[in-house]
Amino acid sequence: MYLASLLVRRHLLALRPSSSTLTRTLYTSRSACQATPNEDEAYIVGYPTPEQKAKMLEEALGNHRPQTKSPMDVHAVEDIHHLTAEEALRETGTRRDATMRHFTALFSFRPQHPAAHGVLRLILELNGEEILRADPHVGLLHRGTEKLIEYKTYTQALPYFDRLDYVSMMTNEQCYSLAVEKLLNITVPERAQWIRTLFGEITRVLNHLMAVLTHAMDVGALTPFLWGFEEREKLMEFYERVSGARLHAAYVRPGGVAFDMPHGLLDDIYKWATQFSSRVDEIEEVVTGNRIWKSRTIGIGKVTAQQALDYSFSGVMLRGSGIPWDIRKVAPYDKYGEVEFDVPVGVEGDCYDRYLCRVQEFRESLRIIGQCLNKMPSGAYKVDDYKISPPPRSSMKENMESLIHHFKVWIFRFAITIFSDSS
Repeated sequence: MYLASLLVRRHLLALRPSSSTLTRTLYTSRSACQATPNEDEAYIVGYPTPEQKAKMLEEALGNHRPQTKSPMDVHAVEDIHHLTAEEALRETGTRRDATMRHFTALFSFRPQHPAAHGVLRLILELNGEEILRADPHVGLLHRGTEKLIEYKTYTQALPYFDRLDYVSMMTNEQCYSLAVEKLLNITVPERAQWIRTLFGEITRVLNHLMAVLTHAMDVGALTPFLWGFEEREKLMEFYERVSGARLHAAYVRPGGVAFDMPHGLLDDIYKWATQFSSRVDEIEEVVTGNRIWKSRTIGIGKVTAQQALDYSFSGVMLRGSGIPWDIRKVAPYDKYGEVEFDVPVGVEGDCYDRYLCRVQEFRESLRIIGQCLNKMPSGAYKVDDYKISPPPRSSMKENMESLIHHFKVWIFRFAITIFSDSS
């Protein structure tokens, strides 16, 4: 296309009069440039008409014309399905349906840059607002995490999991740490388990706020989005107070958590939890009954329970289709087996039901957070094994063994021995 543009420019420059000629040009009617009669628009003599420009463009492109259309162009149905209009007519049975199907369009729903967040490309075939077909291109999402952590220790690999889903940071760390702890066959202290459960629910609220309110903003509701991000700011301050980072915390680690909670944090979380329920009510008042929101979500994106199982859906996508499956209930980890909460499910399996599930999960997360605050014990926040967790600095100043353990933990890290049945 670049070569073609150069050729077109060359043709135009060849037809353009010199500067000395321009001083002597006269304005004539369009009839002088082979225009239709009764038009008195003036053109400079020597410049090509639009028809001449189109002809020159056709000649300049020549063999350089692209053989396929851009994904942003309108495609006829034979370009997509290799069907002629007559075949489409035989399939649909009516001229109107054949005509509607004949004029579909391909749209490239893609990231502007490979380094953008959530880089998923979709090639969509549209008929108005109806998506007839979607071809996902997931290559930009692959970051080679599995290969990267082959050359890292178990602790050095932890920050990579923060970045797998940048709105569910600590739950990614929690999943990885649970797997490593199972391989090490160690038991995490009680306080560390309650801290993990507490911040797991804080992370769930962070995730659902992003999911619900960006969806509402895409539909046109900007105000709830601003309300929700004010709440996200408060929660990210809690992240920062325990880990020093607002997003990629690297806080939940094999054997417990990196640091104990600072003084006064539990009181601040309690104050936030008492006012957040009223903020959820405000969001529901603006969004849930809104006729535009309902018209854009009810009956849209319906997924039956069987389809959800066939496609191995999880989370809200599964619960929104009416299946009460929650890993916190089915296979509880940390302290989820000691807290009470309900699992909201949908009925229709559409976008509206999934929205209602997330809103109700806000309230269930507040229930769990309240129980964590009430049951939070004192004690150690990481496993008391210096071969896994480094000893405290005060201990290193008192005995040589602690100093040696600290050196070996950070230089060589801990190793996992995999036992196999030789029989």
